[in-house]
Amino acid sequence: MEEKNRKQIKKTGRKPKIDPAVHRYSINLNAQDNAKFLALFDQSEMKVIAHFITACIFQKPVKTVKINMDSIEYHEKLTRFFSQFRAIGTNYNQIVKILYRNFSEKKAGTYLFRLEKETIELVQVTKEVIRLTQEFEEKYLKKE
Repeated sequence: MEEKNRKQIKKTGRKPKIDPAVHRYSINLNAQDNAKFLALFDQSEMKVIAHFITACIFQKPVKTVKINMDSIEYHEKLTRFFSQFRAIGTNYNQIVKILYRNFSEKKAGTYLFRLEKETIELVQVTKEVIRLTQEFEEKYLKKE
């Protein structure tokens, strides 16, 4: 009777793996080699050292991601500039409507002439930003 009761008890816990990793190896590194190893491990941004070692041994590709903080900062400033540029466009349209609504055609034309000069200056600044962006991309954002 006791044997029947034992068979009815279900096992709990983790299910056993089909092919468990039971073979272990140990290596010793000097301080210089250990520093190189840890630098490579940090560059790989893997979470587990064992996975990194097996990837290196079996020559699996180890992906490294380098984040260039300068390019992120440049992108943020360029995005802010673009939003300001859009705001200028909106204000430009509002100003033209107000000029024609509130002033005579001659006076509105005079103000529009001044506005046109400032717009030409803005176009030059925009061209300079485009040139600097292309130069930045060529120098720092090369696809490798």
